[in-house]
Amino acid sequence: MGLLIFNDKGIYCAQADVYIDPWRPVKKALITHGHADHSRSGHEDYLCSREAAPAIQHRIPKARIQPIEFGSHIVENGVRFSFHPAGHILGSAQIRVEYKGEVWVVSGDYKLEDDGVSGAYEVVPCEHFITESTFGLPVYDWEEQDAVYRQIRNWWHGNAAEGRTSVICAYSLGKAQRLLHGISEGPGLFLTHGAVEALNEVYRQQGISLPASISAAQVKDKETLGRALVICPPAAVGTPWFKRFVRPAVAMASGWMSIRGQKKRGGMDRGFVISDHADWKGLNQAVEASGAAHVYVTHGFTDVFARYLREEKGLNAQTVRTLFEGETE
Repeated sequence: MGLLIFNDKGIYCAQADVYIDPWRPVKKALITHGHADHSRSGHEDYLCSREAAPAIQHRIPKARIQPIEFGSHIVENGVRFSFHPAGHILGSAQIRVEYKGEVWVVSGDYKLEDDGVSGAYEVVPCEHFITESTFGLPVYDWEEQDAVYRQIRNWWHGNAAEGRTSVICAYSLGKAQRLLHGISEGPGLFLTHGAVEALNEVYRQQGISLPASISAAQVKDKETLGRALVICPPAAVGTPWFKRFVRPAVAMASGWMSIRGQKKRGGMDRGFVISDHADWKGLNQAVEASGAAHVYVTHGFTDVFARYLREEKGLNAQTVRTLFEGETE
């Protein structure tokens, strides 16, 4: 394939002897962001954006991390690497790789809509573009995020009026903080699962403005719980921790909620369509803006998206197998 190849450990640059988002332990790993499918334990050295480093350190305490400023570069055996904003979560990066005029961009996970927390996506021109396709079907077409936040606030107000705890399931890293920032206020307190609150503190220590939130485990008063909005990982639903809430109304915040029927999966009462991944239009816009003639589609609806890029856009697009997961259901 050229400068970068896909092998059984990850995306490999042989000239520099480094990996990008490897899924098996390696000597030197360049990491796009802190989600577990891209940032795994066991590597000797981790290089990531300065903004991504605190969350990665929190999740992998023993990681030896070298933070890199966005827009700056490092050189390994003549290969130039630089980190550029991907807009997925705080510190998420696209990694640009250049050697003797050949330019690749590994986009990791990304979204083009600026959520006010994760940073704005940056177009990085290249010849070879490695993209996800988590929501790589035309049916995935996101609403404006402010409209979704209004829906959540209205739902919360309705539940609070009935004395019911509002519970939203979301990823602890990235989605939870985006929801807090976007919803911003309501009829009661923001309560969180411990895993979410720990990462809220990581964000706050980096200067990210989030509304006040406290761990739900600290609240006993039923009236307070009945007016609260709780943000927790999906796995927390149904656990002993969850049983403290008052007639909980449970929702999922995910791009998958745009498909009718998904809303009731796992006992959810409501689904809100909000994703930290690009929708169909966003994926196409990112590929086109990159100017790449060669596109490598990793996780998601890979075959559909790659075929569309070949047949409709005239690009040399192909699918590649990885262990990246995107936004799981």
